Amino acid sequence: MENVDQAKSSVRQWVGRHKHAVLNDEETSTLLDVASGKTVKLTWRDVKAFEEKIHPETKDSYLVLMFENGTQIALVDPGGVAFAPSTENSGPVENLPPVVCLRDFLTLKQRVDHYLYEHPDDPPPRESLDLIMICIATLDGARAVGFDVGDLDGELEKSLNEVERRTG
Repeated sequence: MENVDQAKSSVRQWVGRHKHAVLNDEETSTLLDVASGKTVKLTWRDVKAFEEKIHPETKDSYLVLMFENGTQIALVDPGGVAFAPSTENSGPVENLPPVVCLRDFLTLKQRVDHYLYEHPDDPPPRESLDLIMICIATLDGARAVGFDVGDLDGELEKSLNEVERRTG
């Protein structure tokens, strides 16, 4: 991309206005997703294009970075670093949004754990398995754009095992 400096400047400016959602370490070309504490490295030579957009409902700006390999990330507030989910391991998932973030994962995982651990004598509702499938697609999407989510995979696996044990 010929406008790498312009893309870097746009990221710097957006992050400067939304430090509660995303932090930028320019020295290492790393973005920190504040909600999850996870980082993703930006390989600027692989950035094909970028675009600043305005959300139609909130009227807040968000920034989209498109990469040579076809992946995209968006810097959004309040979500942080957003990306497309991947259904490679989950298969088709009902009600899967086209864009997700790790904050979504954390929220949904918390709902699953509420069913499991706040109501230990009740079988988990069908919704808990649906939420786990969305979480799997979210983690696969995060991995596809460069997040290291192995620890979150492990936590989700525990929840899935518990759902399976209690619905078995």
